[in-house]
Amino acid sequence: MSDISISTQHNTGLIYLTRPQALNALTMDMCSAIETALIGWRDDQQIQQVILYAEGERAFCAGGDVAALYHLGKSGMIEQINAFWREEYRMNSLIAHYPKPVIAMMQGYVMGGGVGIGCHASHRIICETSKLAMPECAIGLVPDVGGSYLLARTDGHIGEYMALTGARINPADILATRFADNHIALDKWEMVRAEIIENNHLDIINALSSQPDEPSQLALHLDEINSLFGNTTIGEFSTAIALSQTDFAASIKKAMLRSSPLSMASIFTLIREVRKADNIDSALDWEYRFTSRAIEQADFLEGVRAVLVDKDHAPNWLHSQIDDVPEALIAELFAPASRTV
Repeated sequence: MSDISISTQHNTGLIYLTRPQALNALTMDMCSAIETALIGWRDDQQIQQVILYAEGERAFCAGGDVAALYHLGKSGMIEQINAFWREEYRMNSLIAHYPKPVIAMMQGYVMGGGVGIGCHASHRIICETSKLAMPECAIGLVPDVGGSYLLARTDGHIGEYMALTGARINPADILATRFADNHIALDKWEMVRAEIIENNHLDIINALSSQPDEPSQLALHLDEINSLFGNTTIGEFSTAIALSQTDFAASIKKAMLRSSPLSMASIFTLIREVRKADNIDSALDWEYRFTSRAIEQADFLEGVRAVLVDKDHAPNWLHSQIDDVPEALIAELFAPASRTV
């Protein structure tokens, strides 16, 4: 069975991820197919909107197929990996700038690459099972696929917190952080799709929207997040988190034990530079600067090995802790790349 199904019905383009056994993780071929379909429908007067959805209850899309990239990297095929990043990032930008409505229906896990295809859409729907995270630091990357743009636009310094910890947020927080627009009960999704496809009736989205049952969790910790992550330098943050004795700070420290110190240190530069620019294409450029160097100069291969290949969860990071990372290395990782997205 194909990993993706692309079709049209009446006036609607349909992009259906059909790789549930891999949590609908994106391959390069899937990214290429999505880009090709969107470009073809962009100037097709018959197509009035696009629906992006996925098979399976567990995940809309849990990220990119980074295990495949790991094997390419181990074989020295770095340009093939960078070609994947460029392909994926072009697709993310295309979705964000698409001139027709794109309706993304995101159940279950929405992580990494799933954020990139779903959360830049014009109409972003979640349900009671939705769980969103940007966990790239745990595999030696930084949030990409335009995720840094979305993180930079959250209230206060929630973006830095989410990026550094990889925290999974609940439906109320997905709405509060503006990664999605509408919460609709999962058992109503078929009705929503049918109404859009058969009647071009996008108002059904607002008509069936409801508030999540569970309240926001991030709101409970916003003051502490701003206090910790609002520090100007990595050293100041490291000192502040070490001194804090709250249960919430303890959860951050636990998350930091799982993640690459280099990636975590890089978060502060990435989010703050993207926040200043405040547009997705600049964000994708900043992300590509890091990801295009991640094989040779960062912890990507070791992170993927530990988490997804050998699964020993015992990575040998390049640096022992976050304040061991030289500022010069971060500057080098974010220097303008020789190629752009």
